[in-house]
Amino acid sequence: QVRLVESGGGLVQSGGSLRLSCAASIRISNFNHMGWYRQAPGKERELVATVDADGTSDYADSVKGRFTISKDTAQSTVSLQMNSLKSEDTAVYYCDARRSVTDLYWGQGTQVTVTS
Repeated sequence: QVRLVESGGGLVQSGGSLRLSCAASIRISNFNHMGWYRQAPGKERELVATVDADGTSDYADSVKGRFTISKDTAQSTVSLQMNSLKSEDTAVYYCDARRSVTDLYWGQGTQVTVTS
């Protein structure tokens, strides 16, 4: 059974940084695609950043230049370094991993709160 466990969320002031981590219960080389999504209160879940098996990454326009996604195959983790945080980054952040369009998994989420 695949489990994804996020960590690293918390409370931070505007302009600060946080690093989120997602630990997978299996080797992440099994996944074609991993990513971070977020959901703010009253809003739909939205893509933040993704990384493919070949290392290609992609970002939402709202976080480009501020967030960096990375993966550590040896540790089976995917991380999201978040710098220059803004109040609008406040949300629950979720890790996802996919072996195919229909074979995907989500973590339980970690809260990020940015105070102004």
